[in-house]
Amino acid sequence: MSQAALDPILSAALGDARAWPFEEARRLIKRLEKQKAGSDRTVLFETGYGPSGLPHIGTFGEVARTTMVRHAFEALTGGKIKTRLLCFSDDMDGMRKIPENVPDRAFLEPYLQMPLTSVPNPFGGDYPSFGDHNNAMLRRFLDTFGFEYEFASATEYYKAGRFDEVLLRAVERYDAIMKVMLPTLGAERQATYSPFLPISPISGRVLYVPMKEVDAKAGTITFADEDGRDVTLPVTGGRVKLQWKPDFGMRWAALGVDFEMFGKDHQTNAPIYDKICEILGGTAPEHYVYELFLDENGEKISKSKGNGLTIDEWLTYASPESLALFMFQKPRSAKKLYFDVIPRAVDEYLQLLAGYPRQDGKTKLDNAVWHIHGGNPPAAELPVTFALLLNLVAASNAEDKSVLWGFIKRHFPGTSPEASPLLDQLAGYAVRYYTDFVKTKKRHRAADEEERAALEALSAALAKAPPNATAEDLQTIIYDVGRAVPRYQDFAAKGATPERPGVSNAWFNSIYEILLGESKGPRFGSFIALYGIPETRALIASALKGELLAKDAAPA
Repeated sequence: MSQAALDPILSAALGDARAWPFEEARRLIKRLEKQKAGSDRTVLFETGYGPSGLPHIGTFGEVARTTMVRHAFEALTGGKIKTRLLCFSDDMDGMRKIPENVPDRAFLEPYLQMPLTSVPNPFGGDYPSFGDHNNAMLRRFLDTFGFEYEFASATEYYKAGRFDEVLLRAVERYDAIMKVMLPTLGAERQATYSPFLPISPISGRVLYVPMKEVDAKAGTITFADEDGRDVTLPVTGGRVKLQWKPDFGMRWAALGVDFEMFGKDHQTNAPIYDKICEILGGTAPEHYVYELFLDENGEKISKSKGNGLTIDEWLTYASPESLALFMFQKPRSAKKLYFDVIPRAVDEYLQLLAGYPRQDGKTKLDNAVWHIHGGNPPAAELPVTFALLLNLVAASNAEDKSVLWGFIKRHFPGTSPEASPLLDQLAGYAVRYYTDFVKTKKRHRAADEEERAALEALSAALAKAPPNATAEDLQTIIYDVGRAVPRYQDFAAKGATPERPGVSNAWFNSIYEILLGESKGPRFGSFIALYGIPETRALIASALKGELLAKDAAPA
């Protein structure tokens, strides 16, 4: 993104932008100023990936958030400083346990502790190793979302000698590295610890063994191999790798990484990474620590537990942009990641997108959609919300989005799936989300006598409304009916008078629970306008006859 690509109003507002990606980008600019780096300097952003498993929702979040900082940096520097995003795969790590999702777990047992790129591919196909397969899945995953990045393989970097210079420096400064690492370990681990992990010439496994000799002059290490014999290996050429904590710092030093973000589980280790990087002659990058996700019960999400949402589950029910919004919002706050957050994220994204054209420069730059779309949000203002579509599915028992389009076209003439692809996509998401997640949980309740009388009064009032009544007209009718019922009167509401009280939320809660089987919902006037007055009156009649309760009780 170049400065020229920015609207003049946005360019003028850059100094006032306060969204967190801009704050992180400013830290990077200060870093360059401190280093007295010229404009020919390329700023390197990095993200890490552990290919022991397939890419997941956390992988998306890390790359998406890093990309947001990168775009903010390019905007602040006017595109005058080159940037790169390197997605680095730690595919030389030993396979410490066999994943649950492979076709034949017994097939992989002989390959435990071997580098992931030396483990045969259990999935078959064109990829020679398990690591290569998962790396390909990562690249396909990132390409699907349109990320601009470069891929890097630890195996390739080690074997090609791209780390050799810094690895030889690690041999020379072995004592300094051990001085950092040993205090972080227990007594038993201290006795056997080495930052170097040789690849056994006999078995090909990654060995966690103590060093018998570290020869700085020769650039070699000596250790006992699996057969008990002493072996001396050069640390170069991919014969040796580093333990993961020193490896972090080594990679930063070797590649000149300027920015990397990671989860809170790395926070206590960050000073170790920094010290190793500095010992090896590098300058530690700026880093940003984000909070980890929680499930609906407030427990940390774990791949082994299978709690929380997968990215495939999110994308079954909502767009990647809504997921990017969820990642943008408060990265340093622990957030629950489960099905119920999806509708809210979808509608918040649509609201921010619709509001963007009307905002001033600073507000646009702080709007999440500017960051989600790399500074170029599409024009989109939808006539309905996702929450409203969900309730329309519930009321109409729609099993296909074409049913929803029948209502949409009637209320918004001229709209069509072809003319409004975003709305068409939203309708499809709504049907799937309702069918798979809401339908089995929703429970209507019976109306008590007062509620029955109020709903009958609402139906009678709707019968007198003109066919072309607007959503606001219908909302006024709903308020007027509720205002006449003592239990729903709210004299403390803003603008309420003794003669004209406000209406409490209890009235709308009754409507949602009795008619839609939900505890909350959209503005009901908007719902009626879309669903139709005759259809809404029929829904009220069905509820009061007990038919909706009977449907809940019927076997699936």
